[in-house]
Amino acid sequence: MLSAGEEKAWEMLISLDPSDVRRKASVSYDKNLNHYVLRSFCSDFYIKPESKTIHSSDPAGDFILKRYGYFFTHSCLWYLIHAKDLPLTERLIKPVNIPGGEMFFRGSHVLPLDNLAGKYGADRDDFLKRGKELCAKILPYGDTSLKLLPMPRIPVILILWLKDEEFPPRADLLLDSTCEMQLPLDIIWSISMLSVLVMM
Repeated sequence: MLSAGEEKAWEMLISLDPSDVRRKASVSYDKNLNHYVLRSFCSDFYIKPESKTIHSSDPAGDFILKRYGYFFTHSCLWYLIHAKDLPLTERLIKPVNIPGGEMFFRGSHVLPLDNLAGKYGADRDDFLKRGKELCAKILPYGDTSLKLLPMPRIPVILILWLKDEEFPPRADLLLDSTCEMQLPLDIIWSISMLSVLVMM
């Protein structure tokens, strides 16, 4: 049974013109099969408004849906509804620097970056290997860093500092500054959380 929020999201998506959604969200749309195709973390996801279902024929995509279905579905539907055709600024910001973010990304909404750092803080190769499995791009920040694409217009940058004799490992998450124009704060959090979890 769908939650009230998910039910509302599906109804909103059904009411939208697919050609507008396709352009704004940078996804494709199959008129014959009446579904959107969204590329996320190296897998194609098929979103069917009429049956209110999301599936992936890729085993990796299917795993994401089964293990992190709440975050993916929540993020995907509201992304399709809200996304705008905007160029990236390439100006990176922390989620806490988004208006309202300092209050929102606290308590139960703290991202599990310490767990990510603990997992990979002594193993750069494993961090990069997992990133490669998710079609991430390697970036030059920190000791190593990755750019993930959980949603086509929402890149997520994960930066890892390896542990040494003086300091424990650390991980940071950055977003393109356009995220605040693209999505509500709770969806930005959901996409950020999803990005950390799939790396674990």
